Amino acid sequence: MQEPMKMMNQYPNSPKLWAVIPAAGSGRRFSATDLKQYQVILGQTVLEHSVQALNHLPLAGYVLALGAEDDFAATLQLSTRSLAHFCLGGAERVDSVLNALNYLMKMADPEDWVLVHDAARPCVAPLNLDGLLHTAIDTAHSAILATPVRDTLKHVGADHAITHTVSREQLWQAQTPQISKLGLLKHALETALADGVSVTDEASALEYISAPVQVVLGRSDNIKITYPEDLTLAELILQSRK
Repeated sequence: MQEPMKMMNQYPNSPKLWAVIPAAGSGRRFSATDLKQYQVILGQTVLEHSVQALNHLPLAGYVLALGAEDDFAATLQLSTRSLAHFCLGGAERVDSVLNALNYLMKMADPEDWVLVHDAARPCVAPLNLDGLLHTAIDTAHSAILATPVRDTLKHVGADHAITHTVSREQLWQAQTPQISKLGLLKHALETALADGVSVTDEASALEYISAPVQVVLGRSDNIKITYPEDLTLAELILQSRK
């Protein structure tokens, strides 16, 4: 895979590339008191690793959507700090993303590309980032990283009893980053929210307005920190790449 900057040079009229990182979540499944994005792995916070991974790409800038009482992010040694912007997050992830997109609209063009990446997903591989960007530019469509579902899936009732086995054929597990045109994604999120649609990721909003979304094969080690034991796994993954 070619280097991202060379890739962008192939498309001299290509729009700029920005990133949005929603980081205002409460981390309820991780801990009642600790935010997962600020746990330390190999001397850096999870958030620092996530930002550092994205800076493999030729970003024009990135926006961190933070909680109202978050005064810690500003103290971090974020890579390419000159590209960092901060805005207020929202009650839910989708609200934080939309706030960041509205912030970006003040400096970016609606036709610019924007990556949305989980603050607690520090292990995304450079090769997958290249593939995601390449797919978006070549197809002119939104795209996400995802992996085929490999395990047997069970539908379970309220009493924890299995009701049936779910076919995993054609099922993929969505990851981030997810990439789209800035104006299109903003419109999709606003439309879905106005209609009361549940938005679990950016692709779900794009699907709602029937905008095409390409799937790009990711890696199973692009994990999201959800539980405390995930920190150990993330450390092993990151250590193996050094």
